[in-house]
Amino acid sequence: MQKKRTRPRDASLRALDIVRHATSEDEEEQAEPKTEPEPPRAKDPAAVALGRKGGLKGGKARAAALSPEERSAIAKKAAKARWSAKE
Repeated sequence: MQKKRTRPRDASLRALDIVRHATSEDEEEQAEPKTEPEPPRAKDPAAVALGRKGGLKGGKARAAALSPEERSAIAKKAAKARWSAKE
């Protein structure tokens, strides 16, 4: 026996359900032939290794090179940007 489909009680979710149901029937009638997606491009292994190598040591090396005052200034600037009023 097939389980009866429940409908959302919220009006906006119900409207979304109706739209999805209505558009899915239209898509089946006017279905376009699907094309195969492009195969992913091959990456240069040397470039991948170099990028990973730099990425693994980047933050630690930068933190070691900065003085405590410079780190504090950067953190204050980031906090100000994060908490400032956005227009």
